[in-house]
Amino acid sequence: MREMYPEIEPYASGHLDVGDGQQIYWETSGNPEGKPVVFLHGGPGGGTNPSQRRVFDPAKYRIVLFDQRGCGKSLPHASAPEADLSVNTSWHLVADIEKLREHLGIDTWQVFGGSWGSSLALAYAETHTDRVSELVLRGIFTLRQVELDWFLEGGASAVFPDLWEQFLEPVPVDERGHLLRAYSRLLNDPDPAVHGPAAVAWSRWESSIITLLPNADNVARFTEPAYAVAFARIENHYFMHGGWWEEGQLIRDAPKLASIPTVIVQGRYDMCTPPMTAWALAEAMPHADLRMIPDAGHAFDEPGTLDALIEATDRFAS
Repeated sequence: MREMYPEIEPYASGHLDVGDGQQIYWETSGNPEGKPVVFLHGGPGGGTNPSQRRVFDPAKYRIVLFDQRGCGKSLPHASAPEADLSVNTSWHLVADIEKLREHLGIDTWQVFGGSWGSSLALAYAETHTDRVSELVLRGIFTLRQVELDWFLEGGASAVFPDLWEQFLEPVPVDERGHLLRAYSRLLNDPDPAVHGPAAVAWSRWESSIITLLPNADNVARFTEPAYAVAFARIENHYFMHGGWWEEGQLIRDAPKLASIPTVIVQGRYDMCTPPMTAWALAEAMPHADLRMIPDAGHAFDEPGTLDALIEATDRFAS
């Protein structure tokens, strides 16, 4: 099993005003003169954490992490009652990445994204192909209807019927025919007694199935009330709008990326983003190196997945 690189602290950080009353938190660590890489976190709404710096060799990489709109240390936080999610869309985030690249004086960078971060990485790379040196993608998710139906409309309940019952609990029986829409109503209700339990149920469902084996610490982090509200609201908002993409757009347009060296890492037993999507993306990107990990789920720090990710970043470091 490959070890993560040692813990490191940022050498610079700040908030970047990207307009619309939004300020995104960013940080840089590693080698200031190293190869630039930007880490795109999951969710949407998941925020960054220090372990994400550790899949890159700090002697060789200039590592950029940032919290997407509404989450982490970015302002305003989506858990606030007055948070305006109308200015939080995929295309706002693509524009934010470009503003951050320009702010940091970077010409081209490696783009590393997992789960929702893979969606955002594809959207960014398909829009700004000349700014991407390599792609490292993990747990592929593109917000196609079949993917959303699997995760949020009952598909995964075939594997997790006990956890699915907990996910259904906040939803009135007569609204369970369209859970994404039902949760949208609950999560946007101004009453904390309504949106609070719904957010915790939403976040518990996801955090309970993203690892191959149960991880109580992970579930506890996701279900912390303020985190859960922001996470669930942002995710639901994006999923309700299909990412503001045409159905299948990210895979349809993937051939645009034929000049970008790409590694795709996918857990065989990923219950959040099943391998069907990674397979479809690899078929659209025949130059990509698809690594199917036989004993992994969705999380990036599971042993086989972590090995493949660090192997990819090491390979691209030079």
